[in-house]
Amino acid sequence: MRNSQFNNRLCQFPYLPCLFLAVLSLIITACDRGEHKESVEDRRAIEERELQATVEDQEAAKTPGTSETFKNYRETGDLPAIEKRGIIRFVHLYEDPGGKLPRSAIVSQSNVKLAERLAKKLGLAPQFLVAESPQQGIDMVINGEADVIADNFAASEERRQILGLTEPLEQTERVLVTGEVLVTGNKGPDISNAEELRNVELTVLADSLIAEAVHQFAADNPSANISVTELPMIDLYSAFVDSIDGRHPLITVMARSTAEAMRRHHPNLVIGDSIGGPVALVWAVRKDADELRTRINNFMTRTLIKAPLQREADWKSIKESGVLRFATYNGPGYVLWKGVLTGLDYELASKFAEENELELQIIVVPTKDSLIDYLKAGKADIAGASTTITESRREQGVEFSTPILETSVRVLSNEKTPPINTAQDLNGRTLTLRAGSAFIDTAQKLRQRGIDVTIEVAPDDVTFGDIVIGVANGEFDATLEDTNLAELQAALYPQLVVGAVASDPLPQGWMVAQGHNNLLDKINQFLESFLGDEKNRAMVNNYFKPNEQLLKKAEARLLPGGKLSPYDKLAKKYALEHNLDWRLVVAQMWQESNFDPKAESYVGAQGLLQVMPQTAQEMGFTGPLFDPDDSVHAGTKYLNWVKDRFEDELPADEKLWFSLAAYNAGIGHLRDARALAKKLGLDPNKWFDNVEVAMLKLSEPRYYEKARYGYARGAEPVLYVKNISNLYRAYTDMVSGDVAQGYRLFLGPADRANGLPGQFVEASPGRPFGIKASGQSCQYARWTPSAGAHRQHFPAERWRLFAGESCPQQSAARPLTPAHGLWPPSPLPAAVSGSSR
Repeated sequence: MRNSQFNNRLCQFPYLPCLFLAVLSLIITACDRGEHKESVEDRRAIEERELQATVEDQEAAKTPGTSETFKNYRETGDLPAIEKRGIIRFVHLYEDPGGKLPRSAIVSQSNVKLAERLAKKLGLAPQFLVAESPQQGIDMVINGEADVIADNFAASEERRQILGLTEPLEQTERVLVTGEVLVTGNKGPDISNAEELRNVELTVLADSLIAEAVHQFAADNPSANISVTELPMIDLYSAFVDSIDGRHPLITVMARSTAEAMRRHHPNLVIGDSIGGPVALVWAVRKDADELRTRINNFMTRTLIKAPLQREADWKSIKESGVLRFATYNGPGYVLWKGVLTGLDYELASKFAEENELELQIIVVPTKDSLIDYLKAGKADIAGASTTITESRREQGVEFSTPILETSVRVLSNEKTPPINTAQDLNGRTLTLRAGSAFIDTAQKLRQRGIDVTIEVAPDDVTFGDIVIGVANGEFDATLEDTNLAELQAALYPQLVVGAVASDPLPQGWMVAQGHNNLLDKINQFLESFLGDEKNRAMVNNYFKPNEQLLKKAEARLLPGGKLSPYDKLAKKYALEHNLDWRLVVAQMWQESNFDPKAESYVGAQGLLQVMPQTAQEMGFTGPLFDPDDSVHAGTKYLNWVKDRFEDELPADEKLWFSLAAYNAGIGHLRDARALAKKLGLDPNKWFDNVEVAMLKLSEPRYYEKARYGYARGAEPVLYVKNISNLYRAYTDMVSGDVAQGYRLFLGPADRANGLPGQFVEASPGRPFGIKASGQSCQYARWTPSAGAHRQHFPAERWRLFAGESCPQQSAARPLTPAHGLWPPSPLPAAVSGSSR
């Protein structure tokens, strides 16, 4: 079951923080079949011709600090030859989540982090490439188009014959997994003993070593009548998770570590017997690259230190182990955003560990569990998650660090009710608060001050988002919210009014178990030094402030037919190249940077279109993106890549909104939101009033704990798409979509009002405006409709003649395109969740 469409879909998810192991195992086994076929020799001749031009330019390959597109070259030598070039090329399997989030046995964050640290040790600049299948990755290394397969690569004797495999990074076994205890009755078989399976269907990951092993297992036991169904990862994982709590759960096979991680979030999941032997996960280099392989092995030996599950959390024990264990919740402090790990806890803990020459182990604690319990049981050294410093927590056996930040509490009420501008205005009013919230204590202190306010605690199943919506709807009188999120709630719901300050600023910090004074002293020294720097303090504060770009409105006075921005020419150039409306690009540019080419966000996004450096490099841009040309080029290229991740049948306008949301938040979170929308009875194929509602709910524990990619800062993509869509519509009323005479023209939403539903037209002298052509683009060697293009029954052959273009051949090797993924305005979407207080 190997075809181009399958390979394009096989490994296309980034990891989620709370379920990263679950997706990892499926990817591990999806991406580790790789027989070196006889066709390699035949393909080499073709690849030689394809690379000839770039071989001539190999000395022009850019070095660190430049911002030009990376030009690949052929290099088949060992480490000394690689060092002469100054670049080491790492290849990942197509959209493999393994490159994004931590794995259980790798204390240092991810394959990407490992590769970057290895490159630094070698004094080389890392360059990341992509292979759309395991076989292509093997070919790229053998043929000199890449140097290292830095991914979840399964070792086998066949691979050992053609590649140089490193020492194992991890070893895993495959186990039977299902959704309920299926021992007796009509619900299914007992999976505790693989040899006793009878008359069952095993649904496994298509085109994987697991599939091979299960097929072999079925063949070896013909009397057991075992049938095997193969599904692509996107279908298998969705079907399995959806079936866990149902009456007919699927039976599948996955890595034991994956199953155990999933069970923390799905208590009904049952782990059964193992199938086949253990599998070692490795990196790979060229067969004769002995020096490079040795250096990697030496690097891994030091890096792959495993912290004991329980040990003393004093500073001496930490330094002896070489590992810092940091416990936090999957939430604002530790989150996958724009395809990279970020969050205040993650950023600060990483810097603290690096400063003290420690490996960082992030421990993601289920929200139902107590961080304090983890500290007292010796399972973690430090705990974070924006924890408010309180005496009641100290009484439970912890000490707090120097405060990292402080935030007060504000009142939220409805615009149709009397304003609450002072605490005294709360007299006679009712505050509805979430059960267990720290806001209850704040409200009680108001009553102690003599304020006659009624405190109404909502039932346990009512979320904070439900309460905010209730206030916006007029169902509740008022509620409380952190000051740093109150304006964001008001931006989401214009019915809300931000009112009086209800508390003094409350400090938040890290926790350690009582008695570990040396550790606490080290933490305080670090925080005082780090936070004493003005730039660092601004970074910390920005993590808990509304994104001003999301709240800002474009008020520039624009005349019809005039310039929209100083960068219209660049927007037209690259929008044309990547099948986008240049006016959309300008609207996005305003939203991202206010047309400031030097803009840089607190998470590191750069330039006019705020592309993350890792994303830029994965698409072939090797330097900072502060040059306008590079920024617009990289941003439009990435937006077009995201757009192509969605099914062709999706309506063009919905695909556009989804693409913008994915650009902002990552495609994994968008897929979670679409799946959740379906479960909530909403339309998973519509953004406004549907998927955006689900997206906002992914900031609430009862939803994101069951999501594949975990917590999402859902308010940001919702406001992002809302603002861009509004500005885009305004721009289409001001200027046409013409990019240049003789070029194709995209007609946007305003043009639809004139009967032209978002189509391409030819603007050449010999072809007057109004002659319509099917809007298609050449992607992945096939012609596909472009975002915003009306889908007509128009033969591809006629389109190519009409547009005067053909679909060029794609090179076997190309820069890695990142695994990011999707999210305008709902009357009452779910509110953004408050912080962990």
